[in-house]
Amino acid sequence: MTPENQAMQDDPNLNPAMFWVMDGHSLWEEKVGKRNASCASCHGDSGQKMAGVATQFPKVQKGRLQTLEGQINQCRTSRQGASAFAYESKELLALTTFVATQSKGLPIAIKETPQNKKNLQQGRQFFNERMGQLNLSCAQCHQDHAGLKLGGSLIPQGHPNAYPIYRIEWQTMGSLQRRLRNCMSGVRAKQFEYGSLEMAQLELFLMWRARGMPLETPGVRP
Repeated sequence: MTPENQAMQDDPNLNPAMFWVMDGHSLWEEKVGKRNASCASCHGDSGQKMAGVATQFPKVQKGRLQTLEGQINQCRTSRQGASAFAYESKELLALTTFVATQSKGLPIAIKETPQNKKNLQQGRQFFNERMGQLNLSCAQCHQDHAGLKLGGSLIPQGHPNAYPIYRIEWQTMGSLQRRLRNCMSGVRAKQFEYGSLEMAQLELFLMWRARGMPLETPGVRP
């Protein structure tokens, strides 16, 4: 990150993602659905009980690998009796950002377990597998050539510790899954679908790969 982007991210008065955090807090307190319940009804008004939660996702819940966005939608449909948010919708991004911000500064805590082992192995395979017309893998850029430049831009290590992020190129917030789909499009590969198991498996491996790194949500990136 440039010093300017780092300063923008670290100052709540400059970080544009804070608008999504505030919207997320409003959604957190809003009573919706057939049960007329809010997130705060179970987890408290401030969201502070969510501290550490985002560092543990994706995780296996009731035999299914679940991302943080997926868990939020699961709570909406099962606990509130409301409809699920669409992926990349303003509402889902805002609520995910609000929840993840409660874990800002805490280390990513993904570990290999008997429950997630197969999914983690599949995510590792996706990371190392060449794909698309350009026949490139995630690892070739973000592991083998991290720190070099591509098209004048620095190649990052590809750690997902700041998502959802405000990306200056997008002029809006975006999820890790949006960024991964961008990369797949860039190598001319078929994109994984939003909310798919494949996407969750790749996300799991990336979070495991970044284990121990502090969560920076809400991040700002070029």
